[in-house]
Amino acid sequence: MREVNNALVEAQNLVKQVSSPEGTLTILDGVSLSIVAGEAVAVVGVSGSGKSTLLGLLAGLDTPTSGTVHLNGVDITELDEDGRAQVRADSVGFVFQSFQLLTSLTALENVMLPLELAGRSVPERDAKAELARVGLGERLHHYPSQLSGGEQQRVAIARAYVAKPRILFADEPTGNLDAQTSHHIVELLFSLNDEYNTTLVLVTHNPELGERCQRSFELEGGMLRGKA
Repeated sequence: MREVNNALVEAQNLVKQVSSPEGTLTILDGVSLSIVAGEAVAVVGVSGSGKSTLLGLLAGLDTPTSGTVHLNGVDITELDEDGRAQVRADSVGFVFQSFQLLTSLTALENVMLPLELAGRSVPERDAKAELARVGLGERLHHYPSQLSGGEQQRVAIARAYVAKPRILFADEPTGNLDAQTSHHIVELLFSLNDEYNTTLVLVTHNPELGERCQRSFELEGGMLRGKA
């Protein structure tokens, strides 16, 4: 693990175990890593290797069996769900494989939502600007069912960046897209990441996508192997 003083994300000896019919299953086994503000870091591994579990722990969506996670200077393993949610609201954005848009809301309303929840001023103006930035300025009032998969992911990216998060967690962001659309989404994701100087943590099964990051790790057998 890197020794850093300005780590935005720092995990120490993360273990995640779950119960199964065969007994206790260890998904993650002593994972440690540090990510500096402004870095783009990939966690690469085959399906079922625990990548999404690790992302969930780093983002405070789940809690480890043991070990600690510091996110933006806060030990989130010491917080309850409300406390972790507040840390996420203050500094975290998400992009998921399944888009996770609210089907009853338009593209504009989906992007406005995190701003409204945070009590931000002029959410509609900022949401419109972000949708224009991802090339959807003419699709503001379309519902997810009226958008292609690539367009839905663009809405999700706009929603993730609209609140200017310090860190963006992306979980298989191209997993549900064809090759050509995936290429465009990847270019957009890295372009916005550079523009906003966001810290990017990307989990993917695609080694080529991982190589776009400054550092990558391979998750294998519940353990993280550095490939910086």
